[in-house]
Amino acid sequence: MIVELMNIIAGLILAAGIVTSIPGVGGSIAKVAKWLGRFQTIIGIIAIIVAILFFSALQGTVAIIAGLILIMGILPSIPAVGSSLEKVAKWLGRFQTIIGIIAIIVGIWGLV
Repeated sequence: MIVELMNIIAGLILAAGIVTSIPGVGGSIAKVAKWLGRFQTIIGIIAIIVAILFFSALQGTVAIIAGLILIMGILPSIPAVGSSLEKVAKWLGRFQTIIGIIAIIVGIWGLV
């Protein structure tokens, strides 16, 4: 259940630009997403750790991908693997909104 919640939280941050288009609740969700965005690096680290600890094929994979995008800013400071992960995260970052939507859907689907 915790991986699913992390997917929803990470997905909200990644898809913050388009959640305003949700009729009725979009404005409120956008405010929450912007507030969560202030903690994106911490949330990204937690998402990766939780995904590794409670790994399930789909939920864990989505959480790791979302987490990598969220921690993109600190990847260069990680010795040895930082530059490789940074390249992957930058490439994935081009699909940030799509990955965010997928993370939200997968997270909600896992909770149901």
